Amino acid sequence: MSEEREADHGEASERASEADHGEALDDETAVRRDRFSGGPARSFLSSLADDERIFGADLAVDRAHVVMLTEQGIVGAETAGEILAALDDIENAGHGALPDGEDVHEAIESAVIDRVGSDGGKMHTARSRNDEVAACIRYRLRSDVLELIERLVGAREQLLDVAREQTETVMPGYTHLQPAQPTTVAHWLLSYEQALQRDTARLLDAYVRINQNPLGAAAFAGTPFDVDRERTAELLGFEGVAENSMDASATRDFLVETTSAVAALATTLSQLAEDVVVMASKGHVELDNDYASTSSIMPQKKNPDTLELVRGRTGDATAGLNGLLTNLKGQPRAYNRDLQRAGRHAWDAIDSVTDSVEVAAGAVATADWPAERLAAAATEGFATATGVADLLAMAGVPFRTAHEIVAEVATQLAADQHAPDYDTLSAVAEDVLGDPLNDYVDREAVEAALNPAESVAMRDSRGGPAPDAVAEQLSVAEDVVMSHSDRLQAAQTGVADAQDRLQTAVEAYV
Repeated sequence: MSEEREADHGEASERASEADHGEALDDETAVRRDRFSGGPARSFLSSLADDERIFGADLAVDRAHVVMLTEQGIVGAETAGEILAALDDIENAGHGALPDGEDVHEAIESAVIDRVGSDGGKMHTARSRNDEVAACIRYRLRSDVLELIERLVGAREQLLDVAREQTETVMPGYTHLQPAQPTTVAHWLLSYEQALQRDTARLLDAYVRINQNPLGAAAFAGTPFDVDRERTAELLGFEGVAENSMDASATRDFLVETTSAVAALATTLSQLAEDVVVMASKGHVELDNDYASTSSIMPQKKNPDTLELVRGRTGDATAGLNGLLTNLKGQPRAYNRDLQRAGRHAWDAIDSVTDSVEVAAGAVATADWPAERLAAAATEGFATATGVADLLAMAGVPFRTAHEIVAEVATQLAADQHAPDYDTLSAVAEDVLGDPLNDYVDREAVEAALNPAESVAMRDSRGGPAPDAVAEQLSVAEDVVMSHSDRLQAAQTGVADAQDRLQTAVEAYV
């Protein structure tokens, strides 16, 4: 490119820098000029402290943009080298060394100009802070989502390990917090692993829509410069380009989708935590000391505090989703300053839940499951009643009639305070049916149905708690978690490869 053309682009860059950066602080005169460089509201406008999270993302976005501008002949190679070297210096100095600024983007640009001189302003050619910040948020968000998915995959593998060991450990199942039917520890765990499958899938799906490149959209109406949006996507590891320039700069629905998925995950973890807290209170599970604490005054106490905090942190995630939706609901297209507050809701939710995943899974994985105590608890409250009714129905008694028989038995047992037995069932059945019970089912079959372990073994339908049915569920769950792990690794490899591409491209100029 000719020196004259480069000079023209440099002037255009400086004009664009002034126009796009409509607010600034004292150290931003090089970017903002005097009109917006001071005043009592400057600190109110600033997000520089909060922006530390996207400091690294902004440097990557800056580098990719400068490389693209140079390859397109918009910025000269020598100037690009100076800018890229300045960005290296800024990265080494760290976020804390940035000059005062309205946000990290402006502060980095000011720092570049401090080092390079006015030509440093060419870094901002053909972009706005609007598409810049959108790119930075997506770049950082995908990293956080990948970390969360990695922990989720690991957590699910831990649950599957425990489930394999506990396929025949009978435990009470509850509805309305009352004894309902016997099940197994493995079946209960797999119910949560299945929910976590969906939570993982939602995050993997959200990742695809996060990982789109908004750079090149500028403020919202595109740019007259001959930019290559596919090239910046390639350098940053974005899987595609956000097509419409207004939507690319303004939308934050990828934050909504992600935070919604995180809130759903937090709810799953909260339910798991609640189950374990209740089970621990009944002596149905013994938490490892690493996941419990004692009372400051009552030395005999062993409290499931970590799981109570998992339950409590769910409020962080749901509050984040509500805050984000409230932030976005009244905003017109295209960019509005409200968006400065949008990202923090997603960050708070993700940070809270990422730690909860590891703690909840660790608590379950290291817990002790007292088989004898659980088996005894599985007999409480006539929990095998449904199994007896099913047995009668399988013998030809209409289920509603069988239900009536067993309900009457339950009433008598409650009044007499004794355990269910064949003789009580036989007497009630003969009163209702007019025929002896053994005309329908023999004593051995009834007594087997009254046994929690046998009751579980009867329930061998797909997805049921019988050991064979659980084995099938385990096999499917193992395949799904492996598939999710493969998708995670592919995404991580894509990001790592892009980082290598960007580094190689930068080294050509520095």
